[in-house]
Amino acid sequence: MLFHFVERKWWYFLFSALLIVPGVFFLAIGGLRPGIEFKGGTLLEISFVTRPDDSALKTFFTSHGHDEATIQGVAGGGVEVRTTEMLPQELVTTDQDLKTAFGPDTRITNSSVVSPSFSVELIQNAIKSIALASLLIVLLIAWAFRNFGWAAFRYGIAAIVALLHDAAVVLGIFAIFGYFFKVEVDSLFVTAVLTIIGFSVHDTIVVFDRIRENLRLNPGEALNPVINYSIMQTLARSVITSLTVVFTLLALFLFGGFSVRNFALALLIGIISGTYSSIFNASQIISLWQELEDRVRHRRLAAAT
Repeated sequence: MLFHFVERKWWYFLFSALLIVPGVFFLAIGGLRPGIEFKGGTLLEISFVTRPDDSALKTFFTSHGHDEATIQGVAGGGVEVRTTEMLPQELVTTDQDLKTAFGPDTRITNSSVVSPSFSVELIQNAIKSIALASLLIVLLIAWAFRNFGWAAFRYGIAAIVALLHDAAVVLGIFAIFGYFFKVEVDSLFVTAVLTIIGFSVHDTIVVFDRIRENLRLNPGEALNPVINYSIMQTLARSVITSLTVVFTLLALFLFGGFSVRNFALALLIGIISGTYSSIFNASQIISLWQELEDRVRHRRLAAAT
C-alpha cells in the first residue's frame, strides 16, 4: 500500500506552522532566558543539612546586595543560586554568613564565575557554526545530486529549510518554557541545537538519497510518486532509529540529574521534530518547488503560444 505523503503537504506545513508560530511570538516578546554562560555572573551550589525555604534564601541574598539572585532546588536537598558576578572575597564572606544564618554545616560546595565576554564569544561562535554547517550541507547535497544540474541545489536548500524548522521548534518551545517556567538556556543548549541540526540533516539525506536512486532507476517517472515511494522505503528505518535515540534521551531526562535535564529535553524535542521534518517537510518542499516551476513553465508556454 502506497501512502500519499506529497498530496497532503499543506496539512504538514500547517502543523509545522502551529508549532513554530507561538514559539516565534514568545521569542519576539522575550526571547530565550539566558543562563549564566550567556549573561555572565556567578553560580553557587550550596548544601544544607535541612534546606531552608526559598524565600529565606532570597531574603539572605537580597540583604547581601543580590536582589537579582535566582534560586533553584537540586537533588539531595541542595540549591543552585545564580547572581551577578561575585569577587573571591565576597564569596568567602557569603560562605561564612551562610553558616551563621543557616547552620555550621551549610557550605558552598562549588562556585563558578563566567564573564560577559565569554558569553558574547559563545553566542558568536554558535551563530558562525550554524552558518558554516548550513553552507557546507548545501554544497555537499548539491554535489551528491550533481546529475540533476542546477536542480540539485533545491535538495540542499530543502534540507536547510527542514534544519531551520527543527531549530525554530526547539528555540520556540524553550522561549515558551522560559517565559512561563523560568527555564534557562546554557552552553549545553547550544550543543543540543547543533546536535539536532546534524541529526535532522542525516535523516533528510537518507530520504533524498532514496529519491535520487529511484529517479535514476525510473527515468521519466513523475516526481511525486517517486517521493511517496521513497518515503515508504525509508519510513521504518527513520522511525526505528529515532525511537532508539528518544528512549535513551527519555531515560537521561528522567534519571540523569538536574544539570543535564534541559540538555536532554532539548534533544528530545529536536529529535522528534527532526524525524517529522525529514519525512513530512523536506521532500514536500522538493515537490512544491517542482510544482511551482512547472506552473511558471506552463504560463510561459501559454504566453508564447
